[in-house]
Amino acid sequence: MMPAGCARIGTGMQTDETIRFIHQLTAKSGEIIRPYFADVDLQIDTKADQSIVTAADREAERALRELILSRYPEHGIIGEEFGNENESAEFVWILDPVDGTISFAKGCPLFGTLIGLLHEGRPIVGAIHNPILNQLCIGDGTITTINGRETRVRDNVEIDDATLLTTDIKHIAEHQNADGFDALLEEVKTFRGWGDCYGYLMLALGSADIMVDPVMNAWDLLPLVPVIEGAGGVITTWDGGDPVKGTSCVAATPSLHAYVIERLNP
Repeated sequence: MMPAGCARIGTGMQTDETIRFIHQLTAKSGEIIRPYFADVDLQIDTKADQSIVTAADREAERALRELILSRYPEHGIIGEEFGNENESAEFVWILDPVDGTISFAKGCPLFGTLIGLLHEGRPIVGAIHNPILNQLCIGDGTITTINGRETRVRDNVEIDDATLLTTDIKHIAEHQNADGFDALLEEVKTFRGWGDCYGYLMLALGSADIMVDPVMNAWDLLPLVPVIEGAGGVITTWDGGDPVKGTSCVAATPSLHAYVIERLNP
């Protein structure tokens, strides 16, 4: 019998147990990442795909993997820095130790650690942790919290009052229809490049209304799905499809999402 007050996510994993473990994971990763932040001597390496990586990325992911496998040896792991391990398991953790490494390496605090738990390929819990601003956002697709307090997206927003965010505007022309994005840009009230996972955290907090990324990897995208949905937002691919099967993302308040998809795909 399940302990009183401990809800299940419909998968056999207990919500409270999972949330407690995510707190343990983010405490450890934050402990590793903080000393490297704004370090003028931080070494920055370039990977084969031309993205950058630091010792903080590698050390944090290594520590997260060790904690997960010591607690759940039967689980799988998908991580940005060290690849896939037992990825066909029923439960798979997905890790991006520093999402927004460019910001991190430049001493900008708009980055985070992404942690997600998949059940049979679908994300059931996700977390965005900013160890510099001490923000931990966790969602299970039904409820999203920030530092333990429930949070919701801003709703009933008109497009001419909306705040639009993206990570890198140059990527839009490279991967999607730039004309559609430019049309959307003309209609919103505010546009900023507060991107990477921090833009999605702002959406969940009600501080932004639309967050788009024209190209993403699984470890960038999948942990975000339960966070945005739990906060009452809508998250899809660029053309409105299932984000779990996609490589792009549009997340927005319910009142704006369909309109944004229409604008982005003229």
